Parts: sequence; structure tokens; C-alpha cells
Amino acid sequence: MSACCSGGCPPGKPPADARYRRILWIALVINAAMFGVEMASGFHANSVSLIADAVDFLGDAANYGISLLVLGLAPIWRPRTALVKGMTMGCYGIFVLALTGWNVARGTVPAAETMGMIGLLALASNASVAALLYAYRNGDSDMRSVWLCSRNDAIGNVAVMCAALGVFGTGSGWPDVLVAGVMGLLGVSAARTVIAHARSELHISQEPGARPIELRRR
Repeated sequence: MSACCSGGCPPGKPPADARYRRILWIALVINAAMFGVEMASGFHANSVSLIADAVDFLGDAANYGISLLVLGLAPIWRPRTALVKGMTMGCYGIFVLALTGWNVARGTVPAAETMGMIGLLALASNASVAALLYAYRNGDSDMRSVWLCSRNDAIGNVAVMCAALGVFGTGSGWPDVLVAGVMGLLGVSAARTVIAHARSELHISQEPGARPIELRRR
């Protein structure tokens, strides 16, 4: 914040929160690494919920990268970026629902032990990121989209672990399928929230005399 006190920031661009920028870099690295781990484990265990979660990790890594890019841009780009991210989240949800339907047709029974172990590792990763981003949950639409991604991921990881227990106890793949379906619906629901928030900010920013959207923490 103090970097602009001497007039060093370009006109029309908001001061980037250095702490927020560092958190985004940490989140990007964690999510990229977990994508590789969970995707390999998902295929090995024949678990649609793990594969769905892995794709979500990849999408989140891309979203964190986009958020880093727009930090130094004019405020108007944040809701525009959030709008694109919301659409991406919606596509993820639809993809997961389609993948769930495919696994129902195949009748696959996943490896519960692998699901449980990888789900626990993913939960620890997402909970750490969500805790770091908690202070920015009420920020602009771009910040809110980042927070919602992290929150939903942590919820999804708990659900994957519950699915692992269900698969282990029943010997059926239905718990895995049900959890993947819920994760898909969560993605679609979060997408609607982010898109609505971004459209609202875009509308406000286009009104005469509108003030720039500023970084804020609560």
C-alpha cells in the first residue's frame, strides 16, 4: 500500500496489496502441485470425485494466475476478469456432472484407501489457502471469486473423504458418484454467485461519477 505514497503508481491503477499478492502466489503453487498429484491418483483409483477435484485444482491455479495479472490493472478489469472466471467455474461444474454420468454408466468401484489419503492431503492444502484468503472474502468480485473457490474446494475435500468411507463400507461406487455430483452442482452455484457479483460491479462502474473499485479487507 505504501508504494504509492510517493506517487510511484501509474495513474488510474490501484495499489496492489503485497500480502494478497504473496498469498495468490502460494495458492497458485499449491493448486498446481495438487492437480498433478490428484489427477494421477484419481485415474489410478478409478475415482470420479478425485478426478473432478483435480480438474478443480487446475482451474483454481489458472484463476490465481489471472488474479495476479489484474492486480496492477485498472479497477474495471477486475469485474471483467471475475465474469470470465465465473463462466469457467460454471463449465467446470457441467464437466463434473457429465463425468459423473459417465461413471454411473460404467459402474466403476474406486479404491477407497487412495481416495481417503489423497482427500486428506487435498483438504490440508485447500484449508491452508482458504485460511490465508479469509481476510479478503468480502473484497471486490475478483477477490470474492478466489475466496469462493478455496472455500468450495475445502468442502469438496471433506466430501471426498466421506465418499471414501462410503465406498469402503458399501463396496459400491455410488458414494463416489454422489459426491462428484454435489461438487459439480457447487461449481455451478458458485459460478452464478460470482457472475452476478461481477455484473453488478460492471454496472456500477459504468454509471456517471462512479468511484473506482478498491481493494478492501474486513
